[in-house]
Amino acid sequence: MTFAGVLSMATARLRAAGLERPEVDVRRLVAFAAGIGTDRLSLHLREEFVAGEALERALAARLARQPVSQITGERLFWGRSFRVTPDVLDPRPETEELIAAALEEPFARLLDLGTGSGCIALSLLAERPAATGLATDLSEAALAVARGNAERLGIAVEFRISDWLSRVDGRFDLIASNPPYIAAAEMAGLAPETRDWEPHLALTDGGDGLGSYRAIAAGAGAHLRPGGRLMVEIGAGQGTAVAALFEAAGLGDIRIRPDMDGRDRVVCARAA
Repeated sequence: MTFAGVLSMATARLRAAGLERPEVDVRRLVAFAAGIGTDRLSLHLREEFVAGEALERALAARLARQPVSQITGERLFWGRSFRVTPDVLDPRPETEELIAAALEEPFARLLDLGTGSGCIALSLLAERPAATGLATDLSEAALAVARGNAERLGIAVEFRISDWLSRVDGRFDLIASNPPYIAAAEMAGLAPETRDWEPHLALTDGGDGLGSYRAIAAGAGAHLRPGGRLMVEIGAGQGTAVAALFEAAGLGDIRIRPDMDGRDRVVCARAA
């Protein structure tokens, strides 16, 4: 069977199983099985496809609702490839809004709380090579993935185990975080790709979804330089509540930024 035939067959299988946007998934999985870049698929459409076993394993994993990025082991974020495993969140396009906001002003010292794959810290430091950074996480397994991504990308950053700011010292020009913001009561309604395959530690605080923001708000002021910025990604409908937490903590210049779909996505604040 040719590449074109395989793409058609695999798309039909995923569509029949009820997966959304199967064409996008299939292109990534076929390219992965064949060991070529997704952007090269069109050059091989008339050629014989010989990686049937590898593709079958990939399709079986996808039919089990494993995220494509975990199957292929990588995800593009802010123009760079990041290794992804079940120990970290799959970097999402929405998080790039936080990167865009952070890069609007210079910074010399960065703190990334709950770094996961390292996509936030590494993307920001890659764009500001003169800056230095500390990236923390409560999960040693996640930090191992982040360290690997830093080595692959050739970006220097310090990694440390910490429960939010509990083991952080010093002050920073920029504190950034994409913390767990899903309420415990909402977990059952998540898509299987998220609920069953991504680390719950990075998804939910086990409560109302605002626990992480309370911890960050309580400690951020002591670790921000004068005029330093705090930026966090938020979940749907959390903008007003998170902004209120930051205001109560004495932070100012509080703004809520939407993502490309018009949904509140990032809350920004500044130290006095």
